[in-house]
Amino acid sequence: MTIHESELIINPDGSVYHLKLCPGDVATDIITVGDPERVDAITKHFDEIYLTNQNREFKTVTGRIGRKDLTVIATGIGTDNIDIVFNELDSLFNIDYKTRKVKSGLTQLNFVRIGTSGAIREEVSIDSIIASQYACGIDGLMHHYDSEVLRNTTLEDLLTEHDLPPTYAFSCDPELLVKYDSISTAGITITANGFYGPQSRSLRLKSKYDIPYLTKDIVYDGLKVTNLEMETAGIYGMSKLLGHRAISLNAILANRITGKFSTSPQKTIEKLIKEVLTLISE
Repeated sequence: MTIHESELIINPDGSVYHLKLCPGDVATDIITVGDPERVDAITKHFDEIYLTNQNREFKTVTGRIGRKDLTVIATGIGTDNIDIVFNELDSLFNIDYKTRKVKSGLTQLNFVRIGTSGAIREEVSIDSIIASQYACGIDGLMHHYDSEVLRNTTLEDLLTEHDLPPTYAFSCDPELLVKYDSISTAGITITANGFYGPQSRSLRLKSKYDIPYLTKDIVYDGLKVTNLEMETAGIYGMSKLLGHRAISLNAILANRITGKFSTSPQKTIEKLIKEVLTLISE
């Protein structure tokens, strides 16, 4: 089946519409971050840079660290952007831009998210690292895809029983979880579609759902619900459906139960970056 021009928009220079990247611009090992400025915080450690590109909030750098080619891309905030980034990155490898047809063989990509997050359990320490073994989205993205066959419906049902909004749940790639277990602790992550109300923050407007309270007694596969953020469930869902591998590593900068925030957030993020680069380049 030929993919119409309205469905996959290719710019006159041969680049994909939003990311403005061409086939060959991206490595198969990819680090995603939310903040475009964090791209430079990672790529300053590269031994060589091949490409730097930015369109809107989507900043991309491809280069080399040791013998490993690596791409770092800023997705911006939220799973709406994850939908754009993951579809377009996949298309660069798995769709022939000349014929506009899906290629016969899959090129599998490896995604590592380096992100920040807030803990919703008192015992989760500020400045620690949580690896999302499971991610549960209350944002709605994956309800737009025929994804039930790959979703963890048991975990979804458990969350629904505790009165959370409609939820979808996916697991990380098990091999990547093992690869990064020396620098992180596994947990269950909730992905919301906003920072304030959707994450149970109340300023002048009161949030409808008290997610820390609703999830405090949930235990699944020996794990508790540990943290809230805005991208991971979308990353896991899109990766699973597209045949890729993904892990999300969350630097815990706040604890929503104690009301505390990290006194050295940049130090925590920089430490995580260095540890990830060491492991990813092995």
